[in-house]
Amino acid sequence: MKRWSWLIGFMLGAVLLVGCTRRVTVKVPTQSNASFIAQTHYHRHDVEQRELTTFVQKQLLTSKGLYTNYLTSANQRSQATGHEMLVESSGLWLTYLAQTKQSSAFRRSYKQTLTTFDQGDQLSYRYDPATKKRATVNATLDDLRVIRALEIYAAQTHSQAYAKKAATRFALLKKHNLAKGRLVDFYDVHAHQASTTSSLAYYDLLTLRYFESVSKTQRHYYQKQLELVQAGYLGNAFPLYAASYDWQSGEYSSQHLNTSEALEVLLHLAEVGKLRQQSLDWLVQQVRAHKLYNSYTIDGIVVNKDQAAANYALAALIFATVHDREMYQTAMRAVWASQVVTRRSPIYGALGDATTNQTYSFNNLTAVVATTY
Repeated sequence: MKRWSWLIGFMLGAVLLVGCTRRVTVKVPTQSNASFIAQTHYHRHDVEQRELTTFVQKQLLTSKGLYTNYLTSANQRSQATGHEMLVESSGLWLTYLAQTKQSSAFRRSYKQTLTTFDQGDQLSYRYDPATKKRATVNATLDDLRVIRALEIYAAQTHSQAYAKKAATRFALLKKHNLAKGRLVDFYDVHAHQASTTSSLAYYDLLTLRYFESVSKTQRHYYQKQLELVQAGYLGNAFPLYAASYDWQSGEYSSQHLNTSEALEVLLHLAEVGKLRQQSLDWLVQQVRAHKLYNSYTIDGIVVNKDQAAANYALAALIFATVHDREMYQTAMRAVWASQVVTRRSPIYGALGDATTNQTYSFNNLTAVVATTY
């Protein structure tokens, strides 16, 4: 891991960060950060929530991060499995801890997240405890999620120190993943090469708007980012958004939609007041019919008829954001329908399959976050 020397000076509200190879000016936004705190109190399933968080704490959470799955499995290069760890999971857990004001646990978890995943300017998206190796690339949304968790904590505790930590991580991330406002999916710290793909799900618009509020140039970057996401709209017949945009070709992807990513786009738009009514109506229809499937073509044809608790949790977050209590609770009932309630099961309390003991961190942790709304 690189070791940086730090020089912190205060001029015009900015922090000057000096490292071995780069100089970064960190500007802490002066506008209110209260919008990062969950504003609703819709959740009612306290017993289910307690059993779920107990499972996460006892069976997934370790001193280095959170297991991707309760079960161990053979390593795969393409995706994290078994007891490998994702910074995505750590970011979701940090979000939960910040929203629920568990200050000591948040600080410990953030310190552990840095120890496991920090690569200097960014966070590795994946860590294998068996080999003690990090992936050489990050995932921009994961970095933004951790930055957002820091800002939630800063807002909850009125901590200027953590507001600076959040702004510092954002300034570092901009170097490769948001250069001149152009968001890319990842940067490879070994190959020194950035992706040319820009996944629309990665545009955490609330976080981008907040940290890019510090100058006229960066406010312009945010407007362009918002426009890029909005221009990916597939149309009223299937009111979701293209999966990604390619900076080289200047075209949007025609690949199948992963529903979790598609819902992230809707959530991010809802958080800045830009969610289309057509998109919301579509989501209401799917959740009410319990037909929120895992994958679709860009024409709306179902590709994968499986369903995931995380998708219903994301739907619940969207409904909470637009202040629809009834639909939030409908979506959360679908989440709890997949909870393992057999007390003798080793995954009791988890969202998963009691027969196979398969349970994934993304399902569990997205649901945990949804319980804070």
